[in-house]
Amino acid sequence: MKANMGTTDRALRVGVALLIAVLYYTNVISGTIAIVLLAFAAIFVLTSLISFCPLYAPFGISTCKVENKG
Repeated sequence: MKANMGTTDRALRVGVALLIAVLYYTNVISGTIAIVLLAFAAIFVLTSLISFCPLYAPFGISTCKVENKG
């Protein structure tokens, strides 16, 4: 797996996951929608930790900075 997520992308995903967690624990969201959003939050955190988004790969999307060689 080649990394396809940049720092900003990773930070935004973790931020969204934290926001969802706060909304859940303050009972702003509940029920089925809360479970679905918590699942998305877990996926966001996991993909941020490994710097790879499986949905980016088929479309050739990469938010990593391109290194200039030479």
